[in-house]
Amino acid sequence: MPRWEPAAEARLLDAAVALFEERGYDETTVAEIAERAGLTKRTFFRYFADKREVLFWGAERIEDLFMGAIQSAPPAASPLDAVALGLEAFGRSLEGQGEVAARRIRIVQASPELSERQLIKFASMADTASRALRSRGVSADAAVLAAETGMTVFRVATARWLEDTSDSTLPQLIAEAFAQLRAVASA
Repeated sequence: MPRWEPAAEARLLDAAVALFEERGYDETTVAEIAERAGLTKRTFFRYFADKREVLFWGAERIEDLFMGAIQSAPPAASPLDAVALGLEAFGRSLEGQGEVAARRIRIVQASPELSERQLIKFASMADTASRALRSRGVSADAAVLAAETGMTVFRVATARWLEDTSDSTLPQLIAEAFAQLRAVASA
């Protein structure tokens, strides 16, 4: 095989998602993913630490995007509005991945191990949001409340996105879920 494999990362992602859907996450090996992608196991490990990382690929970039959107929210934005802007930016980044993002989420939800990993990622995102809010001068308690609430809203919106048969985008569903939260809070 050649030393440089064109689009190796994308090929590995496509192969992994297809195999996880066909056979299940636990029943799929790294060797099988590499073989399906037409690559070697060694090439797989150049891109991913383990097979879980295929599903959480790009998490650091997304957290940076999320934090940046919160920090660059208008100065008058409330902590919750800043988190909403961050999550909408995050949602747009998932939309850019098309159906693959939804497929990855479904695979994660079907596996207890991956669901646990997802919860850890959500906790990390909440911490990221909290730090971004504190950098805007929000108190520690208010930052944690807004960040954790935002992640709950994100989970609700994502569940709707996976079930939604309309043409609603994930950012639209995030905005709708925040509107529902505001309505519940003021009732």
